[in-house]
Amino acid sequence: MRQAIYLDHAATTPLDPEVLEAMLPYLREDFGNPSSVHRLGQRARGAIDEARARVAALISARDGEIVFTGSGTEADNLAVFGAMRWSAGRDDGPTRTDLVTTAFEHHAVLNSAKALDRARHGVHFARVSQEGQVDLNDLEALTSDITCLVSVMLANNETGVLQPMDEVVRIARAKGALVHTDAVQALGKVKIATTRLDVDLMTLSAHKIHGPKGIGALYVRSGTGMTALIRGGSQERNRRAGTENVAGIAGFGKAAELAQHRRHEDSAHIAALRDRLEAGLIAKGGGAVARNGGEPRICSTTSLSFEGVSGEDLLISLDLEGIAVSTGAACAAGSPEPSHVLRAMGLPRERVNSAIRFSLGRETTEEEIDRTVQMVTNAVVRLRR
Repeated sequence: MRQAIYLDHAATTPLDPEVLEAMLPYLREDFGNPSSVHRLGQRARGAIDEARARVAALISARDGEIVFTGSGTEADNLAVFGAMRWSAGRDDGPTRTDLVTTAFEHHAVLNSAKALDRARHGVHFARVSQEGQVDLNDLEALTSDITCLVSVMLANNETGVLQPMDEVVRIARAKGALVHTDAVQALGKVKIATTRLDVDLMTLSAHKIHGPKGIGALYVRSGTGMTALIRGGSQERNRRAGTENVAGIAGFGKAAELAQHRRHEDSAHIAALRDRLEAGLIAKGGGAVARNGGEPRICSTTSLSFEGVSGEDLLISLDLEGIAVSTGAACAAGSPEPSHVLRAMGLPRERVNSAIRFSLGRETTEEEIDRTVQMVTNAVVRLRR
């Protein structure tokens, strides 16, 4: 039996062996609680401090601006609710009650926005173009003097399209609003420097850069107000209570270090394979249509449509051949509704329903791409019959 081909790295990435090695001591002999003052506790504390420095270095931030969380989803929630609750509790300026975001955000932001809407906050969703970028004119029209937070993801998790964050920040700053970006998909694929990006809050996750699941982080710019959601001890400088996941944090730190060293090499390799995949499928005449209109995007992700074929049927056919892909974001798996991202882009329903997301990684090879092109083409022909 042939080895499986994994093309779903946007959902999760395999754990790097060096990351596993970095984690093992904190699952075995160095098991101390990092809040303890004895030697075992201080070893754990040292591992957290080292990992925090490595994650901060990957995005050109200060160590103290990194708050470790249990996932990227938790970090999104902390950013949205933490900023809104802090603003509501201020007594040194006007109360800001509104959130402005887009209709194609990750569900962690979308569902947080819906909860705020039910709590009678003003929640506004900016339109997005068919090319996959936020409509800046609409974003500007929706942002006002009572906007607390503008939240726009850095790279979309289904199309890979990068958003014009410099313009998003300019619009928000003109109204005095905070800016949050979910950078989970962009991390390790494009250069991220908080000194240039100029956002106040940024969501990160380890398992999209060959780190472990169950550990994320929120960058909180120095001086940015934020109310903690999880109360208890004084961990994470009173911003996220609870005994830290030391092994997970150590793994995140190692994954961040590897990503910083390998980003240029990995990005060039992966982008070339993505282009090879797109060109091969389109050349086969299978009706594949790339989802972006030449907008800048991350190296690893492409969304293609296959006219006349159900994306779900195609996914199952490929899985039977040992090829792992997806029809959209992993957080929406099992939903009967078509991709909210592609629908937000205003694409025809038949194109949305026939879409497949391919997301490549550093282990992907030319041979795997060529085999995928052939197997997809065969499956499309078979399903159309």
